[in-house]
Amino acid sequence: MRRDVFQAIADPTRREIINLIAHQSMNLNTIAENFEMSRPAISQHIKILTECGLVTIHQQGRERFCEAKLEPLQEVSKFIEQYRAMWHQKLDALESYLLLLQKKKKPKGLKKKNKLKK
Repeated sequence: MRRDVFQAIADPTRREIINLIAHQSMNLNTIAENFEMSRPAISQHIKILTECGLVTIHQQGRERFCEAKLEPLQEVSKFIEQYRAMWHQKLDALESYLLLLQKKKKPKGLKKKNKLKK
């Protein structure tokens, strides 16, 4: 079964697993030590990450090492980018409008305070 990358990163545990192995491969036990859940639960998360292509597992001796493959995240980046551009346009328009309102509003001078006589 090929899973969707969006489904994989929807879970905070899976995102943290990706963060852990993004810079160096780790064995399953080392990954599991970073979480307060069982090793089988971590294995299930890694299985999902593997099915969507974000993680590959390779055997070294008796150990299984997980390595991040971040290329599938480009799909997520492209999806988000379209909304980022839209929000930048909206925020730029709001900024322009607020600047226009500021220019229309004339600053009031400081009022003189009545001095109390001694």
